[in-house]
Amino acid sequence: MSRNSRYVELDADRNSETRRLIDAGNRLAKEVARLFPSEPDLADRHYWLETMINHVPDYIYAKDAEGRFLIANEATVADNGFNDLQELVGKTDFDLHPPEFAETVSETERRVIETGEPIFGIEERAIVTKGYDRWLMTSKVPLRNKRGKIVGVVGISRDISERKAAERLLEGQARLLEMVARGEPLETFFHELVRLIERLMSGIKGSILLLSEDGRYLLQGAAPSLDETYCAVVHGLEIGPNSGPCGTAAWRGQQVIVSDILADPLWEGCAHVVEPFGFRACWSTPIFSRGRKVLGTFALYSGEAGAPNDQQQELIAMAAHLAGIAIERKRAEDRISFMAHHDAVTGLPNRALFEAEVSGMLESIRGREQWAALAFLDLDNFKLINDNLGHAAGDVLLKAVAGRMRAAVRKTDVVVRVGGDEFIILLNGVPTDRDLVLSRLEDIRTAIALPVQLQGRSLQVTCSMGVACYPSHGRTASELLANADLAMYRAKEFGRNNLQVFTAEMAAKAHEKLQLQEALREAIARDEFILHFQPQMSLASGRIFAAEALLRWQHPQRGLISPATFIPLAEETGLIVPIGDWVLRAACRQAKAWQEAGLPPLIVSVNVSARQFRERNWAARVAAVLAETGLHARYLELELTESLIMQDLAGAIATMHELEAIGVHLAIDDFGTGYSSLSALKRFPVSRLKIDRSFVEDIPSDPDDEAITAGIISLAQKLGLRVIAEGVETEAQVEFLQKSGCDEIQGYFLSPPLSSRDFQALLQGCDADGV
Repeated sequence: MSRNSRYVELDADRNSETRRLIDAGNRLAKEVARLFPSEPDLADRHYWLETMINHVPDYIYAKDAEGRFLIANEATVADNGFNDLQELVGKTDFDLHPPEFAETVSETERRVIETGEPIFGIEERAIVTKGYDRWLMTSKVPLRNKRGKIVGVVGISRDISERKAAERLLEGQARLLEMVARGEPLETFFHELVRLIERLMSGIKGSILLLSEDGRYLLQGAAPSLDETYCAVVHGLEIGPNSGPCGTAAWRGQQVIVSDILADPLWEGCAHVVEPFGFRACWSTPIFSRGRKVLGTFALYSGEAGAPNDQQQELIAMAAHLAGIAIERKRAEDRISFMAHHDAVTGLPNRALFEAEVSGMLESIRGREQWAALAFLDLDNFKLINDNLGHAAGDVLLKAVAGRMRAAVRKTDVVVRVGGDEFIILLNGVPTDRDLVLSRLEDIRTAIALPVQLQGRSLQVTCSMGVACYPSHGRTASELLANADLAMYRAKEFGRNNLQVFTAEMAAKAHEKLQLQEALREAIARDEFILHFQPQMSLASGRIFAAEALLRWQHPQRGLISPATFIPLAEETGLIVPIGDWVLRAACRQAKAWQEAGLPPLIVSVNVSARQFRERNWAARVAAVLAETGLHARYLELELTESLIMQDLAGAIATMHELEAIGVHLAIDDFGTGYSSLSALKRFPVSRLKIDRSFVEDIPSDPDDEAITAGIISLAQKLGLRVIAEGVETEAQVEFLQKSGCDEIQGYFLSPPLSSRDFQALLQGCDADGV
């Protein structure tokens, strides 16, 4: 049975123990009363009574009404410093003990005598300590003579020090575990733990040392009773095989018992360090994690030479175990907190930590002649590295960039990873010198752009940076961040790889953009869009065989708005998806309406955005629109750009085959301006290539454009594809294209984009080709 179990058992028997004391007290009181006056067998009775009580280890005594000892057993006599009962008889507690202790005892006994009420099972600290903290359970009853008059008290006291120690230990353990659960500071926990052990082990002083992160040194954790001078000497102790008891215990991962500091070889050469403090023994125990990794040491110092006894060893093991629990809990909390406030890839603070601290940083320079410069930066074309080399390579690059930024700023500055390839840099408390601030930020941009070795190749990544300064460009963190973000996007508009400082003009444009975005959302809800159609003509027959559907926004106040004004914003916000769905449905409905009006069937060509094309089950959605409008699939052509297809080549080809299976025609728009390879082109299930207007507009004056255009036509012919040139405006361009073998044309030479009514009139005025 363990010592703690025995303590619990003792505690459970407390009531019965009290009852036994009461019964013994009553019996003793009767026996003592019977001693007065003397009777014929008094001598015999006195002898047996004396023999009985002297064999009891508890204190048993009787006092008269003045507190003078009348009788006592040997335990009482000896512990009060006497050899014979007669030396004690007649003396009071005031003769034996300090007045403050004697007064407490006397007051209790007077109450028993005056009231006639016994006092049972009271717990009190022992006056005689025997060198350790002792507790007694005491009962006192009135001493009456034969006539029933109270003439004194009878007292019985039992030593319950072990049980009290167990109670205090259990209470202390519960309190310590509660501190761990509440997340109390580690230093507070350590102090409470050491104090508990010191209370339970008289004459002992404790110390907790923590192993440094690199596992080389012991650092001060708590030593509430040790001299600060000694603590300073021990702090930073390097662990090793002969590095004092604590350093050695941490090195070996085993308990080290030094019974005599002055004689033990572990203290050789440094015993003089502890000698002024009176230490003679030191017992050091490693503190372990659950995985048996050394976290620190728990050491006890004694003023007397010797090793710990079994009870002390149990307390030491308990203390080291609790210390390990607390350290691991704190480290787990620290890890969780770090993960919550730092980026997992770069280790930089994240936006949550930045937002929590930035207000205080700005407040610290309020009213001073200083700035805080907030830079919002985005790595240029980072997605290409991720897509081509993989995310692992991208993470290596991010770590390298983060390290360069940290190295380029001061300790008082902050570098934050917002997410993806976006970062924030806050230069806090810089001089109010624009050129100096911009110079520092340009140095950071230069450092970022240095080559990085990735998978055996040297790569460079630039950044676009926007800057806003406190207090000129904002007085709160959110204002600064929003304005720096605007400036960063302006840097991207200027071709990336540059720095832009926020201006009021940027804010005005951003406000205008926000208004346009809201108006665009309302336009979708209010059905404010219309379609114009530009005819496409076959050069061989001279007949109109198709029309490209072109979107226009009929704004209630601003009138007709060109797609160049709102399509980029729609792409950026994702509104292009519902708008594109509307265009597809409206174009198919109009083509079907022309057919029902008796016009020759013609193909309607619809532009597809990248966001649309990436939508899940997009081919099925196209089929649903055709079914809804009643238009046959062969009268619908979808125009895809090279850049759209190459974003996800495998996925794009799969979707294109799904559309081909439906019967829809596919064309590559703006051919020659993208970056598709010829090997990829031959895999596309397309029927037409559309030559971009940028190659056509300078024909015939630019021989390079003529060569490129002729080359595209020749390539298409060899691949079995038809070719249509857009942006055709002059007779000379038509002649060149016809001579080069171009199949079809589209442009102002034939007709500008027309409303559906005007386009119908155009068709009715000429013979349209059948399809």
